[in-house]
Amino acid sequence: MYLTRYLDPVTGEARIGLETEDSSLHTLSVTDLPDLLAQSRAEIAAIIAAPGAVVEGPVRWLPPVTGRTEVWAAGVTYLRSREARIEESQVKDVYSKVYDAERPELFFKSPAWRVMTDDEPIGIRADSELNVPEPEVAVVANADGEAIGYTICNDVSSRSIEGENPLYLPQAKVYAGACALHRRIRLASTIDDPQDLAVSASITRDGKIVWQADTSTARMHRTFTDLLGWAFRGDHHPEGMVLSTGTGIVPDIDITLATGDEVVIAVDGIGELRNTVVAGKDAFTPTVLAREVVRR
Repeated sequence: MYLTRYLDPVTGEARIGLETEDSSLHTLSVTDLPDLLAQSRAEIAAIIAAPGAVVEGPVRWLPPVTGRTEVWAAGVTYLRSREARIEESQVKDVYSKVYDAERPELFFKSPAWRVMTDDEPIGIRADSELNVPEPEVAVVANADGEAIGYTICNDVSSRSIEGENPLYLPQAKVYAGACALHRRIRLASTIDDPQDLAVSASITRDGKIVWQADTSTARMHRTFTDLLGWAFRGDHHPEGMVLSTGTGIVPDIDITLATGDEVVIAVDGIGELRNTVVAGKDAFTPTVLAREVVRR
């Protein structure tokens, strides 16, 4: 079962619903995802256990974040990520140190209003020479820091900008079109072992696959529980958070995204995130991203 945000076909308002395995969409007693994530895990379980009516007719799907729910990300949580960072960087030792350190690398990735979802564009910076997708499993947590579900994140990144200087990380990671989330959140209670999920990714250009790779969350150097604990250690997230947990798949240094590329990320038991690449910020203006009435 999945949590899914959508525009109500009757009222045009953003809602959170429960999507079952037969793809039927049911209403829930709370209005939108922040209202759900503000509650305890037990309260959330009770709400999900009593779904409402089936939503009839086609709906417009929305990204699985809104309001004050932020997207954060972790870095260097797989050995491959450490190797890639060292390969691209002029300051190599910082990545070796953080891989083995007790404290993980955590950084802000995106406010809710800038997040893209399935079949929407992702962006590469006009001032970056080397750009890559970073396929990741993201954990969705409530206000208490408890894992409620899992989704897919594309932590699109500029390797050339971060490689110049680690202090440029925000510019390499936080920009228009740099964050996409699969529209569905797979409920944590329906996944046997989130630390054993197959992850695959590909880049298709002009109808041909130019890069593909796979990994598993079993190869993570850290656990989801550990990362969430650090994420909530120094701040409040009253409407929950999405924490993308790092990538174990990084293209070789000679692979870079180009306009028109299609990136597909699949995670076993969760689904598939598919996006097309555009260059520059103009495709992601506030007007373009105004998919829903802002309630907060």
